[in-house]
Amino acid sequence: MTTTAIINARIFDGTDVLEATTLVVDGTEITAVGGEIPEGAQVYDATGATVLPGLFDAHVHTSESALALALTFGVTTELEMQGTNIGEKQAGIGRDDRLADVRSAGFGLTPPGGHPSELFPEGFQPGPPPGQGGPPPGPAPVRPFVSTPQEAIAYIPQLIDTGSDYIKFMVDDGSVEGHPGIPMLDQATLDAGVAEAARCGMLTVAHALTIDSTRMALDAGIGGLAHLFMDQPHTDEIIDRIVESGVFVTPCVVLNASMMGITGAELADDPRVASRLDEDWMTTLRSSFNHYPQGSLDDVLASVKALHDRGVDILCGTDVSVPLPFMGGLAHGASVHHELQYLVRAGLTPVEALRTATSIPARRFGLEDRGRIAPGLRADLLVVDGDPTSDITATLNTRAVWRRGTRLGS
Repeated sequence: MTTTAIINARIFDGTDVLEATTLVVDGTEITAVGGEIPEGAQVYDATGATVLPGLFDAHVHTSESALALALTFGVTTELEMQGTNIGEKQAGIGRDDRLADVRSAGFGLTPPGGHPSELFPEGFQPGPPPGQGGPPPGPAPVRPFVSTPQEAIAYIPQLIDTGSDYIKFMVDDGSVEGHPGIPMLDQATLDAGVAEAARCGMLTVAHALTIDSTRMALDAGIGGLAHLFMDQPHTDEIIDRIVESGVFVTPCVVLNASMMGITGAELADDPRVASRLDEDWMTTLRSSFNHYPQGSLDDVLASVKALHDRGVDILCGTDVSVPLPFMGGLAHGASVHHELQYLVRAGLTPVEALRTATSIPARRFGLEDRGRIAPGLRADLLVVDGDPTSDITATLNTRAVWRRGTRLGS
C-alpha cells in the first residue's frame, strides 16, 4: 500500500475551500487532510494547483471505453440512466482503476414503442458500439416495457433483482424530439411504478423534457428529475411545485442546447479537450441532436437559476452516450466541464457549480464514500492547474487524476 502526500495545494473539499494545503492518501482512502507529511510518503507537489474530489456525471449512457475516456477528464463516477452496467459487469468495473466507476438504472420503464425508440434510425440497435462493451455477465438486463399499472408494479422487483441501483421512468410523448404522439406512460401506470419502487426503498428518477411531463412525474412522487423541461419558460407555479416536492434536478443543459441545434464546437476547439478525443468523438462533439430548434437556451438557463435560488439541489449531468453525430454535441468527460460552464453562465458561482459535480450527487444518490475530501473517503481526486473556485474553466487544466488512490497513467 502506497502512502502519497499531496502538498502545497488549494483544496476544495466538495463544499468549500479549506485552509489546509496537505492531503494524505494511503492505499485507496484519504487518511488525513492537513497535518504533517507521513515519514516515507511519496510527495506530490501541487503548487499552483487545486485538488478537487473526483467529478460526477449524473446522467450518462456508457461503456467501458467511455468510462476510460471520462476518467481522463477527472470524472471518477458516472451515473447511468439507461444501459447495461449492472450486476457483475458493474462489479468488474468497480475493480478496474483505469475506468470511472459506474452506477446504473438498467433500463427505464417505458411503453412499447415509447422513448427512446424515436431517437434511432430504422434498424439501429442502441447500445455500445462493437468492441466497446458487450452483454454483461449474469442475468440479462430487464427491458421493462409497460402499459398498465400492474405491469409497472411487476417489473420493479425484476429490475432490483438484476442489479438496478435506482429506477428510471420515461415520461415523454416525443414532442421535443420531433415525434409527437409516441406511446407514453399514463399517470396511473407512472403512479403505480413509482409507488412500488418507493415501497422497495429505491430512488426513482424521471426523464421529462416538458413542463407537462414534469408535472406528471411530480404528481407521482418521483425522487429526482433527470432532465429540465425545455418547451416553455418556467413559471412560479412549476418552480414552487419542484421546490415543495424536494426532488433534485439534473438539468443536462448541454443536452438541451444540443436538442436546439447548438453544437459543442466551441468546446471541441479547446486544445485541452481536442487533445483527449479521437476523431469519432470530435465529430460527435461538433454535431448536435437538432430536434427542437425552436427552444430557447436562455429560458433553460433562467430556469436553472430560479431553481437554484430556491434551494433545489442541482446535479451536473450531460446525457452523453455514444460517438454518433445524430446524438451529438456531447462527449464523455469533456461535457461535464461544459455543463459546469453553463451552470456558471446560468448564475451559479464556480463553487456552487463544483458542488453539483461532487458532494451533491454523492449525497442524493447515497454514495457517501465519495464526492468529498475527508479522512476515510475514497481517494477519487482531480488536480487541476489554477483555481476553478474562481474560474470554472480551470477544471479542464488536468494535472493528475486518482481513482481509489491509483494515479491514472502510473
